Amino acid sequence: MMKHRSLRFRMMVLFCTVVAVILAASYLGFWALLAHEVSTQLNRQLQETTRPIIADLVAEPRSQDINRMDIAGQFFELLDRDGRVLQRSRNLEAPIDLKGISTSISQPTFGFAALGTGESVRLALIPFQQGPRSLVLAVAIPTFGTNRVVDSFGGIAIFLFLVSLLATALISTVYVGRSLAPITALTEHAALMANRVTNREGFWRPLPISSPHDELGRLAETFNRLLESVDGAVRQLRQFVTDASHELRTPLSVLHGETELMLSKPRTVEEYRETLCVFDDEFKKLTRIVEGLFTLSMADAGQLHLVCDPLYINETLEEACALVTFRARAKNIRIVRDLNQEIPYVGDEAFLHQLFLIFLDNAIKYSASGTSVCVTLHNRDGEVRASFADQGVGISSEHLPFIFERFYRAAPASSGEAQSGGLGLAIAQAIVRAQGGSIECESTPGVGSTFTVVLPLTQGYESASEVTPKRKLILH
Repeated sequence: MMKHRSLRFRMMVLFCTVVAVILAASYLGFWALLAHEVSTQLNRQLQETTRPIIADLVAEPRSQDINRMDIAGQFFELLDRDGRVLQRSRNLEAPIDLKGISTSISQPTFGFAALGTGESVRLALIPFQQGPRSLVLAVAIPTFGTNRVVDSFGGIAIFLFLVSLLATALISTVYVGRSLAPITALTEHAALMANRVTNREGFWRPLPISSPHDELGRLAETFNRLLESVDGAVRQLRQFVTDASHELRTPLSVLHGETELMLSKPRTVEEYRETLCVFDDEFKKLTRIVEGLFTLSMADAGQLHLVCDPLYINETLEEACALVTFRARAKNIRIVRDLNQEIPYVGDEAFLHQLFLIFLDNAIKYSASGTSVCVTLHNRDGEVRASFADQGVGISSEHLPFIFERFYRAAPASSGEAQSGGLGLAIAQAIVRAQGGSIECESTPGVGSTFTVVLPLTQGYESASEVTPKRKLILH
């Protein structure tokens, strides 16, 4: 049945059970100590009472002091070693029932006995020598008062036990409730996040952290970071789906419109050729988008496997520059290269080629006619640094943190039009990260941008020293 109860109820029951066992053991221990201490005090009192009497009996063997004694609450008998009563106090109507306690003793003996009336008494048998005779002095006192004290303490202990248990239950209820409050809030926030992920209503707010140094505080802090990451991923995924749909819809709309226009009436061969050229351009756009999405999906899954081939990275960059030369000349843009230093490297040539083309294409795309794009490559502090500096429109500082997001659109400061978002920089970042490198960007609106690809060179030198890279013939 406990499995179906709440965690709060189970923790409260466990806490109360542990405290109840501890309290019960404590009160029983106190009661046992009290009973033992009461008996010890009674025994000491009985011994103190018998000392002067035994002294008189030893000094005056023929005296009848015991027969004349009549002290309220104290009863005396003088016995021989066989248990025969030689004298007894006047307040004893009958001999004391020793309850089987032997009188053949050599040390003081204590126990419980009974009077003739049936009253229970605490008994002390003290042996002593009266000349040649061995006698025993028995002294008894009633135990009604002491038993009442012990019984009263037992009743008080039971009452205190019940009150303590009730107070423990109340305290544990409040304490457990407060302790589990972060978990309750965590559950509510998880439900809100589930609603948000499933497109239902819900707004995520950070969990309150009252005690950041305990386990629940650290759990709440970790959960806040998790929820923040999930919320960012959900927002990014929704934005990505929206932007991807928009990017794919444009070429598909063009293809659909051209198809309807071509089928509306017979066309000449030249018109069909023009339409097919449009189809070819749009299919290329679709292919680039789909291939970019596939590359990014592989990178997100950690399955962007790179081939490690020995190469000269300056030749790969030179080849990329040669491929975009025609496009640059068409816009009257010069590509200025500083690639004289030979740098052996080990990496995936295809991905490096794609990486360099992305930055060259962007530099040409956003540069005005009559400007230049400066491409440099240096080996510095165990790193390869490839820089692409253009004289284009530049990027505003508020957009710089987001330029590597997929399909992100930033408005240049020089115009009110929006730059067309794409996957290029996102793919570039995925490739560079797979190579263990990074990308740096410096941009000033109206002046231009400089993108620097930083790749680690240690692995490249170690591997390239074993295998000589193949040289390429670059056609300009």
